[in-house]
Amino acid sequence: MPQFAEGNCDSVAEQAVGMMLGLFHHIIKSDRELRQHFWKRLDNTGTEILGKTVGIIGYGNTGSAFVRRLAGFGVRCLAYDKYKTGFSNATVIESDMTTIFAESDVLSLHIPFTSETKHLVDKQFIARFAKPIFFVNTSRGEVVKTVDVLESLENGKLRGAALDVFENEDLGAFSEADWQWYEALIRRNNVVLTPHTAGVSHESAYKIAAILAKKIIAAME
Repeated sequence: MPQFAEGNCDSVAEQAVGMMLGLFHHIIKSDRELRQHFWKRLDNTGTEILGKTVGIIGYGNTGSAFVRRLAGFGVRCLAYDKYKTGFSNATVIESDMTTIFAESDVLSLHIPFTSETKHLVDKQFIARFAKPIFFVNTSRGEVVKTVDVLESLENGKLRGAALDVFENEDLGAFSEADWQWYEALIRRNNVVLTPHTAGVSHESAYKIAAILAKKIIAAME
């Protein structure tokens, strides 16, 4: 519901930060191992996000909320938005894709799914980054070509991926090809997956309902 993004942008932003931290510090992997009675402390040595450069595509409600959450982490935020300019401030630098490709340690997507953004992130797009990056997608699954994300994880162009959204989100309607990418993702220790929950919180449900009510009242008036 892009028209209500102002209602769940805080929830999405918080989860995007949480998933990024999970990747950097192997939180999910460590949890799985401990539940199986494996104590692998050194194998799960983390990477600090302090001092890293986070590239952000889309600086609307969720992109800007994400930057606000990152403000205390000591990261450098570069944001590109094709339809928005003049938004640089103390916490974000308005950027272009050339700079994001050259300098990012992390890429986070905050864009809608349109004919223009379908499969925006494919192996050619990922290959343009100057160094291996961590990838976070809490926007829409269709903007990413999943098999290319897998290939980039395998060849090292992606250091890790955090995915809340997917090209097909109906397990009951999975094709054989869908099951192949799904099984490959869940086997990887440098992948964090959630079932399109980033925008779902008790608070966001209330906010979205309040925004919808205001829009209906405004339309009636």
